[in-house]
Amino acid sequence: MPLELVNSKVVKSTLAPGQNVLARTGSMLYYTGEVRFIPHSMGGGPGAMPNMGGIAGMAGRMMSGEHARMMAAEGNGEVFYGHAGLYVEVIHLDGSSMLTVEADRLLAHDGYLQSSIVALTSQGGVRGAVRGAMTGQGLFTTQLHGQGSVAVLSHGGVIPLQVGPNNPQVVVDPQAYVCHIGQINVDISANVGWREAVGKGSGESIQLKMTGAGTVWVQASEQKF
Repeated sequence: MPLELVNSKVVKSTLAPGQNVLARTGSMLYYTGEVRFIPHSMGGGPGAMPNMGGIAGMAGRMMSGEHARMMAAEGNGEVFYGHAGLYVEVIHLDGSSMLTVEADRLLAHDGYLQSSIVALTSQGGVRGAVRGAMTGQGLFTTQLHGQGSVAVLSHGGVIPLQVGPNNPQVVVDPQAYVCHIGQINVDISANVGWREAVGKGSGESIQLKMTGAGTVWVQASEQKF
């Protein structure tokens, strides 16, 4: 069964034999029934980040931000998840579009969804990757696709913003960004002048410009996790 909200900060997964759910390690609050937990490694599937070695690989792993450890729950019962009192939103995927989500915003998802780690450089070249590192977004981001449900975390809840004919461009603060779905292009722009360098700027010098068609979720805060 898909993930279900219990309240604004807790989500429930109902397990049956042959099914599992993947969740952030340490996010299990309690469970009923016969359930077991197994460590799980994110990644794999189409479009996954290639295995990099040497200095480049080490730098990628350090800067990617894709460090959230996951665990798989399987068996027969109900498992309840939450993390640090943060708000939870459940997003349902119908198989037609990918969900792109920051790793630290990901709480849980149905185990049969396919996941991959995609390089930010594919959306902006080396310069875009450098800008991504500056924003704290990292060099890589997580994509999930298939039919199923995903639970994401936020400070203060999320606001879904539609990108399309009526709103051809939506500009988002990187710290407020949670995830997006659909045919959306992301342009990371930086406009850092001397005022930002001496700490007297607007604080909005780095922005995510979203165009195309889809939905972007932003949190009601710029606070980092």
